[in-house]
Amino acid sequence: MAHKKAGGAVTKNRDTGGKRLGVKIYGDQKAAPGNIILRQRGTKFFPGNGTKMGRDHTIFAIVQGIVKFKQKIGRKFIEVV
Repeated sequence: MAHKKAGGAVTKNRDTGGKRLGVKIYGDQKAAPGNIILRQRGTKFFPGNGTKMGRDHTIFAIVQGIVKFKQKIGRKFIEVV
């Protein structure tokens, strides 16, 4: 009889799937209200004019227009104009 548990080949053999983060609508592309522009963990980008940030830091459009990426005072912003 074995006096030790099995070596863990099954218990440590898990790998989670990717979370599909990143930019979904790039600069100079059209966005409609409700379209997700960016999925992120934390605030790498901040919402500008025409966008809002969701609970999980997702940035989405609230107006129809063209997506623009801007940088002001060391922060990256996403706008829909």
